[in-house]
Amino acid sequence: MTRLIEVTGLVPVEYPTTRRLNASPRARAADFNAALADPEVRAVLATSGGEDQITIIQHLDADLLRADPKPFLGYSDNTNLLNWCWTNGVAAFHGGSTQVHLGPGPAVDAVHALSLRAALLEGVRLQVTEPGESEDNGKDWQDPAALHEYGEREPTEPWVWAGPARSVTGPTWGGCAEVLQWILTAGRFPADPDVLDGGVLLLETSDELIPARELGWIVRALGERGLLSAVDAVIAARPPATNLQTQRDAQERAEHRQRQRDAVIDVIERYNSDAVVVVGVPFGHTRPQWILPYGGEITLDGTSKSIWADYS
Repeated sequence: MTRLIEVTGLVPVEYPTTRRLNASPRARAADFNAALADPEVRAVLATSGGEDQITIIQHLDADLLRADPKPFLGYSDNTNLLNWCWTNGVAAFHGGSTQVHLGPGPAVDAVHALSLRAALLEGVRLQVTEPGESEDNGKDWQDPAALHEYGEREPTEPWVWAGPARSVTGPTWGGCAEVLQWILTAGRFPADPDVLDGGVLLLETSDELIPARELGWIVRALGERGLLSAVDAVIAARPPATNLQTQRDAQERAEHRQRQRDAVIDVIERYNSDAVVVVGVPFGHTRPQWILPYGGEITLDGTSKSIWADYS
């Protein structure tokens, strides 16, 4: 919370379930509803991800969200909340888990601080750039060194572009691939895929390290649902290749990322060869992390190989 103040100048408000392990879905939803109802609270930031936020959605009050729209920031399992805001007509931001990106390490990464201020304060248009280094996960949070040291970082590969060399501007939707299939299974997406016409699909994978063929199956299901043919562009994140339980050497990590990249590009090509596609952008589970608009506009220029995000 000290770093949040230092980076943004804003005053954080901590809700009861923030530090409570195994809080019930109803209690966590009550905190979110309370933040929506408080006129002095102007944004809501997720602390971390997880795997059960899907159980919270039924307890949320959409009338509170629509009565006083305020940005929500989160990713991973928070794709559930991002989609809930989006389906209720309120834009949000993909990224910004405080436990992962503000607390650990010697400092807040520059691109994270830049996009955090853009989302919360400035509402500017920024070019999304490559920091040049990345880590899959930091040190274990139970290790005191996590407060002062980054995890293992390595140089990044260039982004890979596919599809036509044209410029696309559109509103975003998507998130963590594993969670997207839960959302669709639970019926928490409009029946008509045309709601994504001209949009930009955000796609990233979690630290569960799903195999490339499983990612391909998920993306294929999005295609069968008509979502891939509806969008004009796809931004796929640099995928994590290790976690605290699964360690790989540099070559194995590179091969994992390549298989994931090839799976995404291959499936999208089959369902929408006109889509502008870029893979490797640092906005998902790896760090440094860009926070990106969710429901707001992003421009992909396949000619100049550049990405611009509108935080207004």
